[in-house]
Amino acid sequence: MIEKQIENKLKTAVKKNGGIALKLVCPSFAGMPDRLVLLPDGVFAFVELKAPGESPRPLQKARHRKLRSLGFKVYVIDSIDGIGGMLHELLST
Repeated sequence: MIEKQIENKLKTAVKKNGGIALKLVCPSFAGMPDRLVLLPDGVFAFVELKAPGESPRPLQKARHRKLRSLGFKVYVIDSIDGIGGMLHELLST
């Protein structure tokens, strides 16, 4: 499975749960996560998508740390199962 397939599954799963998964493009701030997931009741998180077994690059890891230090949730997903786990966690808080 490639990253794009996981990304498409994420968009579909988020939509089924009443939300949207926006493509996050920050030209002047490289290394930001791929998607901003917005769910009902003001629940949101940043999502970095990777092909199975891949991990974020050093700059991406630095951005994730910064976002987490600001109190935001950041997920790195490299499988379809990771999507379900993330949604379950976000929707049950």
